[in-house]
Amino acid sequence: MAKGSVQIVVEQCKACGFCVEFCPSHALALSSAFNAKGYHPPNLVHPEKCSGCDLCGMYCPDFAIFGFKNEVEKSAATTSPQPAATIPTDEEAKNAR
Repeated sequence: MAKGSVQIVVEQCKACGFCVEFCPSHALALSSAFNAKGYHPPNLVHPEKCSGCDLCGMYCPDFAIFGFKNEVEKSAATTSPQPAATIPTDEEAKNAR
């Protein structure tokens, strides 16, 4: 399963190619289709490679693409088991002093 994905706002894209060039996992490519402005927007051609790092979004001058981590990965990372806190008994508290 892919760790991340991208959201592309096709009509905002001017096909500068920064997102494709700077994608560390090479998951993006410019599409052969045109948007309303006549540009070739990016396409997620290898979704299984996307890490959701959002470098594409950081380099996009038109804010036309956004990378994000998938929810399954986020919840697994944030719900790591934590040791339960224990309240010392009166006797343990006296012995600790």
